[in-house]
Amino acid sequence: MSSNETSLSIKPEAILWDMDGTIVDTEDYWIVAELELVQLFGGSWTHEDGIKVIGQGLPETAAIMQQHGVNLSIDEIIQALTNRVLEQLEVAVPWRPGAVELMHQFQAIGIPQAMVTMSIERMARAVIAMIPGQPLTEVVAGDNVLKSKPDPEAYLLGSSKLNVDISRCVAFEDSPSGCRAAYSSGAVTFGVTNLVSLEGISTDITLDTLAGVSAEQVFDIFAAKRGLNS
Repeated sequence: MSSNETSLSIKPEAILWDMDGTIVDTEDYWIVAELELVQLFGGSWTHEDGIKVIGQGLPETAAIMQQHGVNLSIDEIIQALTNRVLEQLEVAVPWRPGAVELMHQFQAIGIPQAMVTMSIERMARAVIAMIPGQPLTEVVAGDNVLKSKPDPEAYLLGSSKLNVDISRCVAFEDSPSGCRAAYSSGAVTFGVTNLVSLEGISTDITLDTLAGVSAEQVFDIFAAKRGLNS
């Protein structure tokens, strides 16, 4: 059996995608939104402050922003940040290199795909609608779970929505908290480095980029991690 035949015979049954920083390069959009909102209330927020909250749940970020002087409720902060990021996406959608191309390869083969994000559902669905060809069929968002990443709840819910055991899924993530969530859920986890280093973070493989990565290469890694007889 050839390598290609082997990988295709034991390909994953579902693909789970983080959104911010993995599909769309919106991390800087969030930092802009955070900075503007804190400054509106006379507080101070730096790029480094924004880097520190990448990948965590919006309620946790909102609580930190309250400590920086934002006199709004948690939900009001979440809605304000989401609105500002969506405004920026209307101007330009910064796709991460290789992500959409890889989605389309999985789509052509017939593998179901879902988004698993800590952004709220209305933003997640807005981004899904922007992806050419609509390759993602399900979404798990931050307001759909009780526990944010790095808890595995969101990934377990994503695999459940696709009716696939999590051990038969591949997950793509860019943040330490996201990688921890995916890896601890039992998915074969691809870390894709973006703004935050993934050094020392548990993944099955860590890549610098998805540019040029093929579905067959993903299948080979999945096969190596799961074993030919799994």
